[in-house]
Amino acid sequence: MKLWLKKLSVVLITFMTVGMYIPPTYLDAEAEAANKEVVSSNDRLPETDTPLPDIGEIEETQLDSLDDEDDDVSDHYIHMVTNQAKEQTVTKLGPKIVNKVENDVMTTILPHIEEVIVGLFEEAGQEKFQFYEITEDLTPGYGEKIFNVYDHQAKQDVAMFHVRREIRPKEGYWFNFHYHLSNDDFEEHYNIGDIYWDKNTPPKWMSQ
Repeated sequence: MKLWLKKLSVVLITFMTVGMYIPPTYLDAEAEAANKEVVSSNDRLPETDTPLPDIGEIEETQLDSLDDEDDDVSDHYIHMVTNQAKEQTVTKLGPKIVNKVENDVMTTILPHIEEVIVGLFEEAGQEKFQFYEITEDLTPGYGEKIFNVYDHQAKQDVAMFHVRREIRPKEGYWFNFHYHLSNDDFEEHYNIGDIYWDKNTPPKWMSQ
C-alpha cells in the first residue's frame, strides 16, 4: 500500500472513533437548567443585616430566668415560715395577754423574730433551709417554749424560741423573749426583747 493511502486510512479511522462522538443534547439542557435553578435560588435569598442571636447570650438569659424563679420561691417560703412563727407567738401568749400588750408585740417582738429567722435561713442557704419548718406543739400554762425551727432532713432542732416571765423588784412582771441555737448546744441566751406586763400576776399562756 502506498504511503499516502496509509495516512488517509489512519485519519479516517481516527475521525470515525473520536471525532464523530457528539455529546447528547439532553446533557447540555440539564446543565443549563441546573445553572438557572442555582441563580434563581440565589436571587430569592433575602439580604439582611440583622445578626443571628448568640447562643451564649440565650443560655445566660435562660439561666438568669431560672435564678429569678428560684429566688421567688425562696422568698415565698421564707415569708411563709416567718408568718407561721408570728402566728405561733401570738397563739402562745393567748388573747388575755395579747389584748393588753398587742402593740409592743407587733412593733418590737415579731419584727425581731422575723429578722432572726431570715438570718438563720440565709446562713443555711437554700439547699438546707428548704427542709426547715416551724414546730406547732405549743405548751400552755407556764412553759417557756414558743416554737422551734426544725431541720426535717437532719432530724434535729436548729433554734428554739422562748418567752419567760420575770419579776423585777419594784417594777412587776416582764415577758422576756429570747432564743437558743444548736451550734452551742442551746446554752447561750440570745435576747429578742422585753415587754412589760404589770405588777399583778399575768394569766397563764394561751389563756382565753
